[in-house]
Amino acid sequence: MNAGALNWVQLVGYAASLLVFSTFYMKTMIPLRSVAIASNVAFLTYGYFASLYPVFLLHVVLLPLNVYRLHQVRGLKERLRQALERELSLEWMLPFVKRESFKEKETLFRKGDAADKLYYLERGTVWLPEVDRTLQAGEIIGEMGVFSPFKQRTASAVCTTDSTFLVLDERTALELYYQHPDFGLFMVRTIIRRFLDQQAQAAGARTS
Repeated sequence: MNAGALNWVQLVGYAASLLVFSTFYMKTMIPLRSVAIASNVAFLTYGYFASLYPVFLLHVVLLPLNVYRLHQVRGLKERLRQALERELSLEWMLPFVKRESFKEKETLFRKGDAADKLYYLERGTVWLPEVDRTLQAGEIIGEMGVFSPFKQRTASAVCTTDSTFLVLDERTALELYYQHPDFGLFMVRTIIRRFLDQQAQAAGARTS
């Protein structure tokens, strides 16, 4: 190997080392994996032309691993984007739920009751007297109590029309939360929205 070739190979080695060093400053996974892949390619080139075969073999293994991890992270990012853009589909939940019907003026639960069920309002309307809010078909009821550490209803729920619900017991709801990211994200957003609504109601009552 002549001096010019050696200098070129050494520059590749330094560049590869610099790329590895730069990964320590990466705060998110996609840039980190992308730079790691670039460093793998640089080390493969350096190891081959400098006859450093242990280095070459190490990055032969690391390159596909980093490519695979980058693919996983991008896939997760895409699934998260899709989950944020679409509404929760109930089709996959049907095997886990049972349907219950209530008459007009019948109480679904009272504030302070044990929170052992999660309700999806399929048909009808429900009034929450403590926050003076009426829920329509397509909304979740009872999520704050089920996912709270106290396992108690934070408000009463009274049917203002004949209503039909898809019901999940507490255990199943918690299992679905951990096993299905779409359901978990939907529940987090629903709980936060309901909490903010209650805060807005309380602020309005204080100023009126």
